[in-house]
Amino acid sequence: MLPRPPRDRPHLLRLVALLCLFTGLVLIALYAGGMWQGVQEQQRLTRVWYGEGGNHHYGPPVIDPTLQRPVDGVDFAIRVPRLGYVAAVKEGISSSVLYASPGHYPQTVWPGDPGTVGVAAHNVYWINFPQLARGDEIDVETRYGTFKYHVTGSKVVNPNDRSVLLPNAPGYHLTLTTCWPLWAGAFATQRYVIFSDQYFPQMELHGYT
Repeated sequence: MLPRPPRDRPHLLRLVALLCLFTGLVLIALYAGGMWQGVQEQQRLTRVWYGEGGNHHYGPPVIDPTLQRPVDGVDFAIRVPRLGYVAAVKEGISSSVLYASPGHYPQTVWPGDPGTVGVAAHNVYWINFPQLARGDEIDVETRYGTFKYHVTGSKVVNPNDRSVLLPNAPGYHLTLTTCWPLWAGAFATQRYVIFSDQYFPQMELHGYT
């Protein structure tokens, strides 16, 4: 009687490969689900912003320090007319904030105050930075008026480069940051920075000549 051939067993490497594939699919599903929730939350926040009374201040902005605070989780809104982009901006730059909306760097000033307004956002569903060019308009809508900026340039930097975001820089500026490269998501190793200067309303800068 011939001996029974040994039963086929999956090769160890095949099991490892299947396990890695399964793990990857789970991570992709979780990431996609989280991104979808983030997009939904951003849409909700934008509806909250435009549903508030008193957001649309017509005429020259009148800075009111009592309005420089979050209301219903929203600080202000940012708009890029040429790209058709608009989003509500929350306070803070934690991962929980950036997963749902752009975030205002807490150590930077509010629109209309001298210095730099800093806004960060997740690179997956943020503005398509490479499409922004020198001279493009960026609007920041606050509860006390709208401030308009022109893009002046861009730069790719390391995450620890703090020279691109100086809160007390002379003038009136808006700086946008995101992780780079855009396709890398959470694995991005650098930062892409857009610089812009306020051109409306024209503000007098006291203390500088």
